[in-house]
Amino acid sequence: MTRTTRRRFLTASLATVGATALPATGTAAAAETDWTIAETPTGNTLHDVKHTDGGAYAIGGGGVALERTAKGWRKAFDGGVTGNGNSLFGADVTDDGERLWLVGASGAVGEYDVETGVLYDHSAPTGSTNNFNDVAVTGEAGEADVYVAGDSGKLYYSFENGASQTWDYLTPGSGSALSAVDFHGARSGHVVDTNQRAYATDDGTTWNGIGIADANVNFYGVDSHAADDVWVSGGGGMVFHWDGANWTPESLGDAGLRDLAVAGDGEDGLAVGGGGKVFDLTDATWTQDATPTGENLQAVVRGSTDVAVGAGGTVLER
Repeated sequence: MTRTTRRRFLTASLATVGATALPATGTAAAAETDWTIAETPTGNTLHDVKHTDGGAYAIGGGGVALERTAKGWRKAFDGGVTGNGNSLFGADVTDDGERLWLVGASGAVGEYDVETGVLYDHSAPTGSTNNFNDVAVTGEAGEADVYVAGDSGKLYYSFENGASQTWDYLTPGSGSALSAVDFHGARSGHVVDTNQRAYATDDGTTWNGIGIADANVNFYGVDSHAADDVWVSGGGGMVFHWDGANWTPESLGDAGLRDLAVAGDGEDGLAVGGGGKVFDLTDATWTQDATPTGENLQAVVRGSTDVAVGAGGTVLER
């Protein structure tokens, strides 16, 4: 059976080698830009953004969650999962687009129903109140497998939609903080940590290191398409691609790239980072876009409307 992944909402809403430099055509942004700044009702940093069946959502500091509507961006809720203002750092969407999962500071884990507006609290799995940086979910609303990446280096997981007493945890690597996690199959995916390491699983519980040798930069984002198709973004403007045998690094400049979203064919994508930097992958070639902001960007999502978010409540749309 063909598994429908959340990437359908992106498209429907729509060995070591030497690093190569960004092509000359992309070293300077063009004078004109397709990106516009949207008004938002917050000045808090927005850390992540996702498309759902009910539209785009952005989450961030102070536990704010914004919803993109026909009349612009508005607050879906504020104060975080428990109402105590814990910041939200990572988000993901169930395969049917109906639930937005959220994680953040002090063990915050939430599940937001985008149709009813109900926010379910799954915080402090196994009693943990560590900071959680990212979340990946697979499966449909109410039946999801949930994976939470934490500062402690532990990956918390539940195969029963985050129900109490169903959580467990493991440490994929050395114990360094896990910065990002993404899954391409029901229990197949990748996680990266702050010790320049990437790990893969095909059962959700057994993790194996797959590099990245001599990376020498922090890893911030991961986009997992298949066991042999993984993209990682990091410091120093670095992007890495895994083809199942080798990692291919590419330098896009000097801005730390906090997130990236690449199409399954590897021909098109976006990466965002410090100083309002946006890099556009078109026909397998990266170039820099002009943007109307100098704010640090934290996350990006592709769709019928591409959205990037960052510091100061910044939302860019294209």
